[in-house]
Amino acid sequence: MRFSIYRFNPETDAKPRIQAYELPDDSGAVMLLDALLMLKQQDDSLSFRRSCREGVCGSDAMNINGRNGLACITPLKDLKQPVEIRPLPGQPVIRDLIVDLGQFYAQYRAVMPWLVNNDPEPEIERLQSPAEREKLDGLYECILCACCTTACPSFWWNPIKYLGPAALLQAWRFLTDSRDQATGERLDELEDPYKLFRCHTIMNCTDVCPKGLNPARAIGNIKQMLAKRVL
Repeated sequence: MRFSIYRFNPETDAKPRIQAYELPDDSGAVMLLDALLMLKQQDDSLSFRRSCREGVCGSDAMNINGRNGLACITPLKDLKQPVEIRPLPGQPVIRDLIVDLGQFYAQYRAVMPWLVNNDPEPEIERLQSPAEREKLDGLYECILCACCTTACPSFWWNPIKYLGPAALLQAWRFLTDSRDQATGERLDELEDPYKLFRCHTIMNCTDVCPKGLNPARAIGNIKQMLAKRVL
């Protein structure tokens, strides 16, 4: 099986290059991450992130044949050869397939991804009805892999000002949580020409999410909530 992999070490390389690799068809690799680990045995300088190997940690997100995804849950049999592997788009490259996600996490923190509740702390838990709890389905499952945000053209154009689909999905997760008491504060922070409204519903975010989530719908819900507040 043939691979074309992006290689770049800013400390030593003047510019990036694409390096060809091969594995025998009977190598035993099933998922792309299996193949990458085998290639790293051939070339220890090849750099990428990985951890859980189960599509839970999100650390092995990369651009695979032009589409963002997780290497650990991408079957090799579904990939056209040579498999072209690049780092996530629009992020500074630390080395090879490893990108700097500092800005991504800063935007995540900016939406206050924690529960705000000033009532006295209960002895056991803050209760929700089944219907209230159901509203969080499709929101809390985000693994912060950055596949959606780095696939978004609006984020490429405004990487500092636009919060991006992943952060905005989490903003909606707390806005819709019946236990949260900071709705006004959260909406005040999002009522900005860039933070939220740079989304043009291109739907790349929903298309590439490895967990099957819908950040575009969450963003639309926030826009509706802001509109209702003004009316």
